[in-house]
Amino acid sequence: MSTFRQLKIYQTGGLDKLVLDDKSTLKPLGPHSLNVKVSYAGVNYIDTYFRSGLYPVPLPFSLGQEGAGRIVEVGSEVTQFKPGQSVAFYSPGSLSEYQQVDQSKAVLLDRLNVTEKVAATGLLQGLTAWTFLREAYQVKKGDKILVHSAAGGVGLLLVQLAKHLGAYVIGTTSTPEKAQLAKQNGADEVILYTKEDTVARVLELTNGEGVIANYDGVGKDTFDLAFEVAARRGTIISFGNASGAVEPFSILKLTAKNIKLLRPSVMNYIATAEELNKYASELFDLIGKGVVKLHTHGVYDFTIDSLRQAQADITSRNTTGKLIVKVSDE
Repeated sequence: MSTFRQLKIYQTGGLDKLVLDDKSTLKPLGPHSLNVKVSYAGVNYIDTYFRSGLYPVPLPFSLGQEGAGRIVEVGSEVTQFKPGQSVAFYSPGSLSEYQQVDQSKAVLLDRLNVTEKVAATGLLQGLTAWTFLREAYQVKKGDKILVHSAAGGVGLLLVQLAKHLGAYVIGTTSTPEKAQLAKQNGADEVILYTKEDTVARVLELTNGEGVIANYDGVGKDTFDLAFEVAARRGTIISFGNASGAVEPFSILKLTAKNIKLLRPSVMNYIATAEELNKYASELFDLIGKGVVKLHTHGVYDFTIDSLRQAQADITSRNTTGKLIVKVSDE
């Protein structure tokens, strides 16, 4: 473990700026940290923002946000974890053979009866969906909500979890195949936004009232219509930039219907070990019971060509479910 491979960027730009550095080294282990041998890591849209320069970061920068693996070493003051245990974690730089993780950002998998592959597939997208449904807007039985990109990684989880909570779920997708997948996962109605008028259909499906909550990971292309489909006192949860960043707007747009607008980050809902363990335990319990089914679009090899393909695929808006990378054997 003197050196190991890690996906990095040394400058921003296109896919060619991704570098699989084979000379990475670990810093001395802090007293509250874990050294983890990574088996699986998630592919997340935010890494494409770092790579393109949309979200400025200090360079060089290590990519990856989440993963799962086995602990090989613990810090001197760590008491809740020990070498040999499986953990899931969120930590910048997870697309790496080894990762140092603060103990507050790790979840012990042994007690949750979850494999490392399942944990890496469901952790951040699952926690995003679950915390947004419990905190950004607290969905309850009978609520009519809209989920954009309902066949995507977060979208499919939002649909399933919202149905579990008793909501009436309207989804949007780009193709009939994606619409079928969203319906198979619980969506009550799905709008093909490439062929249908989204605003007209939402208002038709809600008897002109609109939706009480709108979960929008698309960004620029769907932001304005969010105000048209919102119910009085509705909530817009804007959490992604798949079509580009939302442009500045007048705060007066909120006035007509007393709309609430949030731009939440899952990290602020799981900032403490207590919050992370609470929501992760709830999420993986639902996965274990079959309430939530995880969908994997693809499992990518830990090679530079495969990693570049993963970023190309996730930005194509043609994927369904989660993209993960197999870094090493469990």
